[in-house]
Amino acid sequence: MPSDASPARIPRHLAVIMDGNGRWAERRRRPRAIGHRAGARAVQNCVDFCIEHRIHALTLFAFSSENWGRPEDEVGALMKLFLNALEREVEELHRRGVRIRFIGQRDERFGPAIRARMDAAEATTRGNDVLHLTIAASYGGRWDIVNAARKLAMDVAAGRVKPEDIDEAAFASRMALADLPPPDLFIRTGGDVRVSNFLLWQLAYTELWFTETLWPDVDAATLRQALDDYAMRERRFGLTGAQVSASFPPPPDHGTPE
Repeated sequence: MPSDASPARIPRHLAVIMDGNGRWAERRRRPRAIGHRAGARAVQNCVDFCIEHRIHALTLFAFSSENWGRPEDEVGALMKLFLNALEREVEELHRRGVRIRFIGQRDERFGPAIRARMDAAEATTRGNDVLHLTIAASYGGRWDIVNAARKLAMDVAAGRVKPEDIDEAAFASRMALADLPPPDLFIRTGGDVRVSNFLLWQLAYTELWFTETLWPDVDAATLRQALDDYAMRERRFGLTGAQVSASFPPPPDHGTPE
């Protein structure tokens, strides 16, 4: 799909579960950490693809809240890779107009050096608008929903919100990615067909695309295949095909990109 294709046929927001790094390494009889390094290169390919195709937002599931339970050596290797990437890639992403931010539980498990780099990356790139790159790290969709409910309960208790005024928009405004349109297309690599506690609220009307390709092997051709499939789908949002054809309604949206 060329970068000058009709904007209606290109997703505004792409969400990706980058699965298969460990299996990629195991099939080559290499340590799992090698697979994660190869996966980091695939992230660069994905960012390049999104910029070329004018996709406005890319959200990557890098590390779930459940991943802290993996073997200690693997978690340590992931954290080292994460820190190195923050030190190495932010300047170039900033030069290309990419805004970086992180969603998830940014607590002491990351360590002070990583948290400082995360804060610095967000501050440095805050004014950029070519691509909104969101990294979900120590993130879980259920946590996101509970966190939004907690914020809403606190606002009600403080008198800032009336219970009768609570609706989907009020709830969504307190969740991660509140200022971005919901993902149009979700991609999961690695062969599993599930969303694994990722953006549970935000994926309600998202088109889902699954591939057997392991994440380190994902290239522009893989991503183009996903976009070609997406372009052929009819997004109904609860309506009939005839209604969609007659009115072309916009998707539900709880916010606009900054």
